[in-house]
Amino acid sequence: MSLDSPATVTRADILAHIQKTLVELFELDAAEVQPEARLYEDLDIDSIDAVDLVVELKQFTGRRINPEDFKSVRSVVDVVNAVERLLND
Repeated sequence: MSLDSPATVTRADILAHIQKTLVELFELDAAEVQPEARLYEDLDIDSIDAVDLVVELKQFTGRRINPEDFKSVRSVVDVVNAVERLLND
């Protein structure tokens, strides 16, 4: 999925896409992928997985992603916030 019009994307849309992506890419249980879930501790995402997620989010947003923007990302909601900032730039 990629965005036709980023202005019409809601936080709920972003969260749903991230949840779906995490479940599909990393074979996680959908019930575990909650906004407050910590990527590394709760979902067992490692640094290679994080790169895969960023690549997928680049395709989703159609924008270049600065790795620095994702250094402070620790939870699913942090990813939502980072994507939302990216879409609003």
